[in-house]
Amino acid sequence: MASRTRDAYRTVIGMTGALLPAVSFLGRLPVAMIQFGSVLLVTETSGSLATGGTVACALALGQVGAGPFVGRLADRHGQRAVVLAFSLVNAVAIAAYTAGAVADLPTLALVALGVLAGATIPGIGPLARARVVPLVRANGGDDRLAGTVLSLESTMDELSFVLGPALVGLAAVAGHPAYAFGAAALLVAVCGTVFALHPTGRTAKGAPRGPARARGARPPLPRSVYVVRVGLLFLGVLLGACGAGITALTEELGQPGQAGLVYAAMGVMSAVVGLSMAALPERFGLLARWRAATAAAALLSLPLVWTDSLVGLYVVVTFFGAIYAPNLITGFALTERAVPSRRLAEGMTFAASAFVGGQAVTLAVAGRLAEAHGAGAAFALGSAAAAGAFVVALIARHEPPRRQPAPAEPPRSEALPQPPSAPAPVTPDAARP
Repeated sequence: MASRTRDAYRTVIGMTGALLPAVSFLGRLPVAMIQFGSVLLVTETSGSLATGGTVACALALGQVGAGPFVGRLADRHGQRAVVLAFSLVNAVAIAAYTAGAVADLPTLALVALGVLAGATIPGIGPLARARVVPLVRANGGDDRLAGTVLSLESTMDELSFVLGPALVGLAAVAGHPAYAFGAAALLVAVCGTVFALHPTGRTAKGAPRGPARARGARPPLPRSVYVVRVGLLFLGVLLGACGAGITALTEELGQPGQAGLVYAAMGVMSAVVGLSMAALPERFGLLARWRAATAAAALLSLPLVWTDSLVGLYVVVTFFGAIYAPNLITGFALTERAVPSRRLAEGMTFAASAFVGGQAVTLAVAGRLAEAHGAGAAFALGSAAAAGAFVVALIARHEPPRRQPAPAEPPRSEALPQPPSAPAPVTPDAARP
Protein backbone atom coordinates (compact mmCIF):
# COMPACT_ATOMS: atom_id res chain seq x y z
CA MET A 1 0.00 0.00 0.00
CA ALA A 2 2.78 2.44 0.91
CA SER A 3 4.61 1.75 -2.36
CA ARG A 4 1.45 2.33 -4.40
CA THR A 5 0.88 5.61 -2.59
CA ARG A 6 4.44 6.71 -3.32
CA ASP A 7 3.93 5.73 -6.96
CA ALA A 8 0.82 7.92 -7.11
CA TYR A 9 2.70 10.97 -5.83
CA ARG A 10 5.63 10.19 -8.12
CA THR A 11 3.27 10.04 -11.10
CA VAL A 12 1.69 13.40 -10.25
CA ILE A 13 5.07 15.10 -9.86
CA GLY A 14 6.21 13.44 -13.08
CA MET A 15 3.30 15.10 -14.88
CA THR A 16 3.84 18.57 -13.47
CA GLY A 17 7.60 18.56 -13.03
CA ALA A 18 9.25 19.07 -9.65
CA LEU A 19 9.45 22.85 -10.08
CA LEU A 20 5.69 23.47 -10.00
CA PRO A 21 4.95 22.05 -6.52
CA ALA A 22 8.07 23.77 -5.19
CA VAL A 23 7.14 27.25 -6.44
CA SER A 24 3.45 26.79 -5.59
CA PHE A 25 4.43 25.92 -2.01
CA LEU A 26 6.78 28.89 -1.68
CA GLY A 27 4.22 31.11 -3.43
CA ARG A 28 1.53 30.34 -0.85
CA LEU A 29 3.85 30.90 2.13
CA PRO A 30 3.28 34.71 2.06
CA VAL A 31 -0.45 34.16 2.66
CA ALA A 32 0.26 32.36 5.92
CA MET A 33 2.94 34.87 6.87
CA ILE A 34 0.80 37.98 6.48
CA GLN A 35 -2.37 36.41 7.90
CA PHE A 36 -0.78 35.16 11.10
CA GLY A 37 1.83 37.91 11.26
CA SER A 38 -0.49 40.91 10.90
CA VAL A 39 -1.56 40.85 14.53
CA LEU A 40 2.07 40.69 15.64
CA LEU A 41 3.25 43.40 13.24
CA VAL A 42 0.52 45.96 13.95
CA THR A 43 0.51 45.26 17.68
CA GLU A 44 4.30 45.78 17.72
CA THR A 45 4.09 49.10 15.87
CA SER A 46 0.87 50.51 17.37
CA GLY A 47 1.10 49.08 20.86
CA SER A 48 -2.53 47.95 20.68
CA LEU A 49 -3.64 44.33 20.45
CA ALA A 50 -7.15 45.46 19.49
CA THR A 51 -5.76 47.42 16.53
CA GLY A 52 -3.69 44.43 15.47
CA GLY A 53 -6.74 42.17 15.52
CA THR A 54 -8.88 44.65 13.62
CA VAL A 55 -6.34 45.11 10.84
CA ALA A 56 -5.67 41.39 10.57
CA CYS A 57 -9.40 40.73 10.23
CA ALA A 58 -9.63 43.39 7.49
CA LEU A 59 -6.79 41.70 5.60
CA ALA A 60 -8.51 38.30 5.81
CA LEU A 61 -11.86 39.74 4.71
CA GLY A 62 -10.16 41.38 1.74
CA GLN A 63 -8.89 37.98 0.69
CA VAL A 64 -12.30 36.38 1.20
CA GLY A 65 -14.11 39.06 -0.80
CA ALA A 66 -11.73 39.12 -3.76
CA GLY A 67 -10.72 35.44 -3.89
CA PRO A 68 -13.66 34.24 -6.02
CA PHE A 69 -13.19 37.24 -8.34
CA VAL A 70 -9.56 36.20 -8.92
CA GLY A 71 -10.75 32.67 -9.71
CA ARG A 72 -13.39 33.96 -12.11
CA LEU A 73 -10.80 36.06 -13.93
CA ALA A 74 -8.56 32.98 -14.22
CA ASP A 75 -11.45 30.98 -15.68
CA ARG A 76 -12.17 33.68 -18.25
CA HIS A 77 -8.67 34.81 -19.21
CA GLY A 78 -6.39 31.96 -18.16
CA GLN A 79 -4.17 31.67 -15.10
CA ARG A 80 -0.97 32.99 -16.65
CA ALA A 81 -1.93 36.65 -17.04
CA VAL A 82 -4.09 36.78 -13.90
CA VAL A 83 -1.56 35.20 -11.53
CA LEU A 84 1.29 37.28 -12.95
CA ALA A 85 -0.59 40.57 -12.51
CA PHE A 86 -1.91 39.80 -9.02
CA SER A 87 1.45 38.48 -7.80
CA LEU A 88 3.24 41.70 -8.71
CA VAL A 89 0.46 43.94 -7.38
CA ASN A 90 0.28 41.92 -4.18
CA ALA A 91 4.02 42.30 -3.61
CA VAL A 92 3.64 46.07 -3.84
CA ALA A 93 0.55 45.99 -1.57
CA ILE A 94 2.37 43.96 1.11
CA ALA A 95 5.29 46.39 0.98
CA ALA A 96 2.92 49.38 1.33
CA TYR A 97 1.06 47.69 4.19
CA THR A 98 4.34 47.00 6.00
CA ALA A 99 5.57 50.55 5.50
CA GLY A 100 2.25 51.89 6.81
CA ALA A 101 2.48 49.75 9.92
CA VAL A 102 6.08 50.77 10.60
CA ALA A 103 5.12 54.43 10.10
CA ASP A 104 2.27 53.92 12.63
CA LEU A 105 -0.43 55.25 10.32
CA PRO A 106 -3.96 55.74 11.72
CA THR A 107 -6.05 52.61 12.14
CA LEU A 108 -8.37 53.40 9.23
CA ALA A 109 -5.40 53.78 6.89
CA LEU A 110 -3.97 50.46 8.07
CA VAL A 111 -7.35 48.79 7.58
CA ALA A 112 -7.47 50.08 4.00
CA LEU A 113 -3.93 48.86 3.31
CA GLY A 114 -4.77 45.52 4.93
CA VAL A 115 -7.84 45.09 2.73
CA LEU A 116 -5.70 45.87 -0.33
CA ALA A 117 -3.02 43.37 0.70
CA GLY A 118 -5.67 40.68 1.21
CA ALA A 119 -7.67 41.46 -1.91
CA THR A 120 -4.66 41.21 -4.23
CA ILE A 121 -3.51 37.76 -3.02
CA PRO A 122 -3.07 35.70 -6.23
CA GLY A 123 -4.66 32.56 -4.76
CA ILE A 124 -1.87 30.22 -5.79
CA GLY A 125 -3.13 27.40 -3.56
CA PRO A 126 -6.64 27.00 -5.02
CA LEU A 127 -5.44 27.89 -8.53
CA ALA A 128 -2.79 25.15 -8.32
CA ARG A 129 -5.60 22.68 -7.65
CA ALA A 130 -7.60 24.07 -10.56
CA ARG A 131 -4.52 23.75 -12.80
CA VAL A 132 -3.11 20.36 -11.87
CA VAL A 133 -6.31 18.31 -11.56
CA PRO A 134 -7.38 18.99 -15.19
CA LEU A 135 -3.78 18.38 -16.29
CA VAL A 136 -3.82 14.97 -14.61
CA ARG A 137 -7.19 14.11 -16.13
CA ALA A 138 -6.08 15.26 -19.59
CA ASN A 139 -3.20 12.81 -19.43
CA GLY A 140 -5.27 9.77 -18.52
CA GLY A 141 -5.51 10.16 -14.76
CA ASP A 142 -8.68 8.94 -13.05
CA ASP A 143 -10.54 10.15 -9.95
CA ARG A 144 -8.07 8.36 -7.71
CA LEU A 145 -5.06 10.15 -9.16
CA ALA A 146 -6.93 13.47 -9.09
CA GLY A 147 -7.48 12.81 -5.39
CA THR A 148 -3.75 12.34 -4.91
CA VAL A 149 -3.29 15.85 -6.31
CA LEU A 150 -5.73 17.25 -3.76
CA SER A 151 -3.96 15.41 -0.94
CA LEU A 152 -0.62 16.87 -1.98
CA GLU A 153 -2.05 20.38 -2.31
CA SER A 154 -3.75 20.28 1.09
CA THR A 155 -0.55 18.98 2.69
CA MET A 156 1.36 21.92 1.22
CA ASP A 157 -1.30 24.25 2.62
CA GLU A 158 -0.89 22.76 6.07
CA LEU A 159 2.91 22.97 5.93
CA SER A 160 2.74 26.58 4.78
CA PHE A 161 0.56 27.46 7.78
CA VAL A 162 3.12 25.84 10.05
CA LEU A 163 6.21 27.39 8.47
CA GLY A 164 4.69 30.84 7.76
CA PRO A 165 4.01 31.85 11.39
CA ALA A 166 7.33 30.31 12.43
CA LEU A 167 9.17 32.59 9.97
CA VAL A 168 7.33 35.62 11.34
CA GLY A 169 8.25 34.57 14.87
CA LEU A 170 11.90 34.16 13.94
CA ALA A 171 11.90 37.61 12.32
CA ALA A 172 10.37 39.11 15.46
CA VAL A 173 13.05 37.49 17.62
CA ALA A 174 15.81 38.53 15.22
CA GLY A 175 14.73 42.16 15.05
CA HIS A 176 11.24 43.05 13.84
CA PRO A 177 8.20 41.30 12.28
CA ALA A 178 8.49 43.69 9.32
CA TYR A 179 11.49 41.66 8.10
CA ALA A 180 9.19 38.70 7.49
CA PHE A 181 6.76 40.87 5.56
CA GLY A 182 9.59 42.04 3.32
CA ALA A 183 10.45 38.41 2.65
CA ALA A 184 6.77 37.70 1.93
CA ALA A 185 6.64 40.47 -0.68
CA LEU A 186 9.75 39.08 -2.37
CA LEU A 187 8.41 35.49 -2.31
CA VAL A 188 5.07 36.37 -3.86
CA ALA A 189 6.73 38.43 -6.60
CA VAL A 190 9.31 35.79 -7.55
CA CYS A 191 7.40 32.56 -6.97
CA GLY A 192 4.12 33.98 -8.26
CA THR A 193 5.86 34.96 -11.49
CA VAL A 194 7.45 31.54 -11.89
CA PHE A 195 4.12 29.83 -11.15
CA ALA A 196 2.37 32.01 -13.73
CA LEU A 197 4.97 31.39 -16.44
CA HIS A 198 5.42 27.66 -15.78
CA PRO A 199 4.67 25.53 -18.89
CA THR A 200 1.64 23.99 -17.16
CA GLY A 201 0.09 27.47 -17.19
CA ARG A 202 -0.77 26.86 -20.84
CA THR A 203 -3.16 24.08 -19.79
CA ALA A 204 -5.12 26.46 -17.55
CA LYS A 205 -6.64 28.43 -20.41
CA GLY A 206 -9.54 30.82 -20.18
CA ALA A 207 -13.04 30.19 -21.43
CA PRO A 208 -13.50 30.30 -25.22
CA ARG A 209 -14.31 33.59 -26.83
CA GLY A 210 -17.67 34.23 -28.40
CA PRO A 211 -21.23 33.83 -27.14
CA ALA A 212 -20.14 31.51 -24.31
CA ARG A 213 -18.32 34.46 -22.78
CA ALA A 214 -21.46 36.60 -22.75
CA ARG A 215 -22.83 37.76 -19.45
CA GLY A 216 -25.21 35.19 -17.99
CA ALA A 217 -23.82 32.37 -20.18
CA ARG A 218 -21.77 30.83 -17.39
CA PRO A 219 -22.91 27.30 -16.60
CA PRO A 220 -24.93 27.13 -13.35
CA LEU A 221 -23.57 25.51 -10.22
CA PRO A 222 -25.32 22.47 -8.75
CA ARG A 223 -26.78 22.81 -5.28
CA SER A 224 -24.19 20.45 -3.82
CA VAL A 225 -21.46 23.06 -4.41
CA TYR A 226 -23.16 25.50 -2.05
CA VAL A 227 -23.68 22.76 0.54
CA VAL A 228 -19.95 22.01 0.53
CA ARG A 229 -19.17 25.71 0.95
CA VAL A 230 -21.34 25.84 4.05
CA GLY A 231 -19.45 22.85 5.44
CA LEU A 232 -16.11 24.56 4.77
CA LEU A 233 -17.42 27.73 6.41
CA PHE A 234 -18.17 25.73 9.57
CA LEU A 235 -14.68 24.21 9.38
CA GLY A 236 -13.22 27.73 9.26
CA VAL A 237 -15.27 28.67 12.31
CA LEU A 238 -13.86 25.61 14.08
CA LEU A 239 -10.26 26.56 13.28
CA GLY A 240 -10.79 30.21 14.23
CA ALA A 241 -12.38 29.28 17.55
CA CYS A 242 -9.62 26.79 18.33
CA GLY A 243 -6.98 29.37 17.48
CA ALA A 244 -8.54 31.86 19.89
CA GLY A 245 -8.91 29.16 22.53
CA ILE A 246 -5.29 28.04 22.22
CA THR A 247 -4.07 31.63 22.54
CA ALA A 248 -6.30 32.26 25.55
CA LEU A 249 -5.39 29.03 27.35
CA THR A 250 -1.63 29.48 26.94
CA GLU A 251 -2.02 33.00 28.33
CA GLU A 252 -4.08 31.69 31.26
CA LEU A 253 -1.30 29.18 31.97
CA GLY A 254 1.29 31.95 31.89
CA GLN A 255 3.07 30.60 28.78
CA PRO A 256 1.80 32.62 25.80
CA GLY A 257 4.93 31.81 23.81
CA GLN A 258 3.79 28.19 23.58
CA ALA A 259 0.82 29.09 21.36
CA GLY A 260 2.90 28.99 18.17
CA LEU A 261 4.32 25.58 19.04
CA VAL A 262 0.83 24.24 19.74
CA TYR A 263 -0.29 25.48 16.31
CA ALA A 264 2.74 23.78 14.78
CA ALA A 265 1.92 20.44 16.46
CA MET A 266 -1.60 20.62 15.08
CA GLY A 267 -0.40 21.55 11.58
CA VAL A 268 2.26 18.83 11.39
CA MET A 269 -0.25 16.14 12.35
CA SER A 270 -2.69 17.47 9.76
CA ALA A 271 0.00 17.40 7.07
CA VAL A 272 0.98 13.81 7.89
CA VAL A 273 -2.61 12.65 7.74
CA GLY A 274 -3.13 14.62 4.53
CA LEU A 275 -0.35 12.73 2.76
CA SER A 276 -1.67 9.38 4.01
CA MET A 277 -5.13 10.12 2.58
CA ALA A 278 -3.86 8.85 -0.77
CA ALA A 279 -3.85 5.33 0.70
CA LEU A 280 -7.59 5.22 1.45
CA PRO A 281 -9.45 2.53 -0.52
CA GLU A 282 -11.57 3.43 -3.52
CA ARG A 283 -14.73 2.03 -1.94
CA PHE A 284 -14.58 4.69 0.78
CA GLY A 285 -16.55 7.30 -1.17
CA LEU A 286 -16.59 11.06 -0.84
CA LEU A 287 -19.84 11.53 1.07
CA ALA A 288 -18.97 8.76 3.52
CA ARG A 289 -15.53 10.30 3.94
CA TRP A 290 -16.97 13.77 4.52
CA ARG A 291 -19.38 12.47 7.15
CA ALA A 292 -16.65 10.53 8.92
CA ALA A 293 -14.30 13.55 8.90
CA THR A 294 -16.90 15.98 10.28
CA ALA A 295 -18.01 13.47 12.93
CA ALA A 296 -14.39 13.04 14.00
CA ALA A 297 -13.99 16.82 14.17
CA ALA A 298 -17.02 17.12 16.45
CA LEU A 299 -15.82 14.34 18.76
CA LEU A 300 -12.11 15.22 18.93
CA SER A 301 -12.80 18.90 19.59
CA LEU A 302 -14.85 18.16 22.74
CA PRO A 303 -11.87 17.36 25.04
CA LEU A 304 -10.48 20.84 24.33
CA VAL A 305 -13.39 22.36 26.26
CA TRP A 306 -12.13 20.80 29.51
CA THR A 307 -8.37 20.94 28.89
CA ASP A 308 -6.63 22.95 31.61
CA SER A 309 -2.92 22.10 31.34
CA LEU A 310 -0.21 22.65 28.76
CA VAL A 311 0.64 18.96 28.48
CA GLY A 312 -3.02 18.11 28.05
CA LEU A 313 -3.36 20.80 25.40
CA TYR A 314 -0.47 19.38 23.36
CA VAL A 315 -1.89 15.86 23.56
CA VAL A 316 -5.44 16.81 22.62
CA VAL A 317 -4.41 19.23 19.85
CA THR A 318 -2.07 16.67 18.28
CA PHE A 319 -4.91 14.18 17.91
CA PHE A 320 -7.33 16.92 16.95
CA GLY A 321 -5.03 18.10 14.16
CA ALA A 322 -5.64 14.84 12.31
CA ILE A 323 -9.13 15.96 11.25
CA TYR A 324 -8.26 19.10 9.29
CA ALA A 325 -6.64 17.59 6.21
CA PRO A 326 -9.41 15.01 5.63
CA ASN A 327 -12.05 17.75 5.83
CA LEU A 328 -10.21 20.13 3.49
CA ILE A 329 -9.23 17.46 0.99
CA THR A 330 -12.75 16.07 0.83
CA GLY A 331 -14.28 19.55 0.53
CA PHE A 332 -12.06 20.46 -2.40
CA ALA A 333 -12.63 17.04 -3.99
CA LEU A 334 -16.41 17.43 -3.78
CA THR A 335 -16.05 20.89 -5.30
CA GLU A 336 -13.87 19.63 -8.15
CA ARG A 337 -16.34 16.88 -9.01
CA ALA A 338 -19.41 19.12 -8.99
CA VAL A 339 -18.47 22.45 -10.58
CA PRO A 340 -18.49 22.84 -14.38
CA SER A 341 -15.01 22.74 -15.88
CA ARG A 342 -15.21 26.33 -17.09
CA ARG A 343 -15.77 27.50 -13.49
CA LEU A 344 -13.21 25.29 -11.76
CA ALA A 345 -10.81 28.06 -10.69
CA GLU A 346 -13.70 30.14 -9.35
CA GLY A 347 -15.06 27.08 -7.53
CA MET A 348 -11.72 26.32 -5.87
CA THR A 349 -11.08 29.92 -4.81
CA PHE A 350 -14.64 30.25 -3.49
CA ALA A 351 -14.20 27.07 -1.43
CA ALA A 352 -10.97 28.45 0.02
CA SER A 353 -12.65 31.80 0.74
CA ALA A 354 -15.49 30.10 2.62
CA PHE A 355 -12.96 28.43 4.90
CA VAL A 356 -10.82 31.56 5.41
CA GLY A 357 -13.91 33.74 5.94
CA GLY A 358 -15.25 31.53 8.71
CA GLN A 359 -11.86 31.55 10.36
CA ALA A 360 -11.33 35.33 10.10
CA VAL A 361 -14.68 36.40 11.55
CA THR A 362 -14.59 33.79 14.30
CA LEU A 363 -11.12 34.81 15.49
CA ALA A 364 -12.50 38.18 16.57
CA VAL A 365 -15.72 36.80 18.07
CA ALA A 366 -14.09 33.87 19.83
CA GLY A 367 -11.34 36.11 21.18
CA ARG A 368 -13.90 38.29 22.96
CA LEU A 369 -15.71 35.16 24.15
CA ALA A 370 -12.47 33.75 25.59
CA GLU A 371 -11.69 37.03 27.37
CA ALA A 372 -15.12 37.08 28.99
CA HIS A 373 -15.63 33.39 29.80
CA GLY A 374 -12.27 31.65 29.41
CA ALA A 375 -10.66 29.45 26.78
CA GLY A 376 -13.25 26.72 27.25
CA ALA A 377 -15.96 28.98 25.84
CA ALA A 378 -14.01 29.51 22.61
CA PHE A 379 -13.38 25.77 22.29
CA ALA A 380 -17.10 25.12 22.87
CA LEU A 381 -17.93 27.43 19.98
CA GLY A 382 -15.58 25.41 17.80
CA SER A 383 -17.22 22.14 18.84
CA ALA A 384 -20.64 23.56 17.99
CA ALA A 385 -19.35 24.54 14.54
CA ALA A 386 -17.98 21.03 14.01
CA ALA A 387 -21.38 19.60 14.93
CA GLY A 388 -22.95 21.97 12.41
CA ALA A 389 -20.57 20.71 9.71
CA PHE A 390 -21.55 17.15 10.55
CA VAL A 391 -25.25 17.97 10.17
CA VAL A 392 -24.54 19.58 6.78
CA ALA A 393 -22.64 16.47 5.66
CA LEU A 394 -25.49 14.23 6.82
CA ILE A 395 -28.14 16.06 4.81
CA ALA A 396 -25.95 16.38 1.70
CA ARG A 397 -27.02 14.33 -1.31
CA HIS A 398 -25.18 13.28 -4.43
CA GLU A 399 -25.92 14.83 -7.78
CA PRO A 400 -24.91 13.35 -11.14
CA PRO A 401 -21.21 14.00 -11.74
CA ARG A 402 -20.39 16.75 -14.20
CA ARG A 403 -19.37 15.77 -17.69
CA GLN A 404 -15.64 15.97 -18.15
CA PRO A 405 -14.30 18.21 -20.93
CA ALA A 406 -12.27 17.03 -23.84
CA PRO A 407 -8.62 16.52 -22.85
CA ALA A 408 -6.59 19.69 -22.91
CA GLU A 409 -3.33 19.88 -24.76
CA PRO A 410 -0.45 19.11 -22.37
CA PRO A 411 2.56 21.40 -22.15
CA ARG A 412 4.67 21.00 -25.26
CA SER A 413 7.92 21.43 -23.41
CA GLU A 414 7.45 18.28 -21.36
CA ALA A 415 6.75 14.68 -22.22
CA LEU A 416 4.12 13.65 -19.72
CA PRO A 417 4.11 9.99 -18.66
CA GLN A 418 0.94 7.97 -18.51
CA PRO A 419 -0.10 7.37 -14.90
CA PRO A 420 -0.19 3.88 -13.44
CA SER A 421 -3.11 2.72 -11.40
CA ALA A 422 -2.73 4.33 -7.98
CA PRO A 423 -4.87 4.83 -4.93
CA ALA A 424 -6.05 8.26 -3.86
CA PRO A 425 -8.42 9.61 -1.31
CA VAL A 426 -11.44 10.62 -3.34
CA THR A 427 -14.05 8.48 -5.04
CA PRO A 428 -17.70 9.59 -4.92
CA ASP A 429 -20.34 7.32 -3.52
CA ALA A 430 -22.33 8.14 -6.64
CA ALA A 431 -19.90 6.06 -8.63
CA ARG A 432 -21.23 2.95 -6.96
CA PRO A 433 -24.02 1.05 -8.76
